[in-house]
Amino acid sequence: MIASDLISTSISPLKPADPIQKALDKMADFKVSHLPIVNETQFLGLLAEEDLANELDFTEPVGAITLSLINPYVIESQHAYDVIKTLNDQSLSLLPVLDAKMNYLGVIFIDDAVEYLANITAVASPGGIIVLEISNRDNSLAHIAQIVESDNAQILSSYVDEHPDSTKLTVTIKVNKMDITQIVASFLRYDYVVMATFNNSNPYNKDTDRYDSLMNYLSF
Repeated sequence: MIASDLISTSISPLKPADPIQKALDKMADFKVSHLPIVNETQFLGLLAEEDLANELDFTEPVGAITLSLINPYVIESQHAYDVIKTLNDQSLSLLPVLDAKMNYLGVIFIDDAVEYLANITAVASPGGIIVLEISNRDNSLAHIAQIVESDNAQILSSYVDEHPDSTKLTVTIKVNKMDITQIVASFLRYDYVVMATFNNSNPYNKDTDRYDSLMNYLSF
């Protein structure tokens, strides 16, 4: 998915001549703390709520305000990951989207970006979550998938966390089974470090004693 797929035109941009009061009213109505300023189709900048903190005359035009944010936009062809990164890096409530000629197209709301992130990580889908610690030299997602599929399950989503000044990686996978006891046991047989599990619907079955014994053994 790219930025253009997430564009919303439900909120109209400010014009340079619009008064500060109009900006404040629109921020309150849409529950956002940022608004784009556009002259015709030219994007002039993103007004932040804090830019208005010291303004006393709310009849003044927003075009006269010094904006604090730098380059808060994405091009329509950029990946959704770039959208999420920019929203996060600059703590934005919305993000303007421009075309290749730098014309304003619309905005992406933070809520829409979060919904996209929820969809690609299968948050709404039922399933168990397994967190593994592996060496960055043994980062074989194919082997991890093979272990999961050997228990007639599939990986719904996965992501990798790097640790500064470490050769270890944390791999989090979500599978389409709630009972992940057998999958966890398989990872342990292959010498994976299982850091945590979540949403396991059957943690106490006939394998629990053997699983606990193995974990106790590995802790020595």
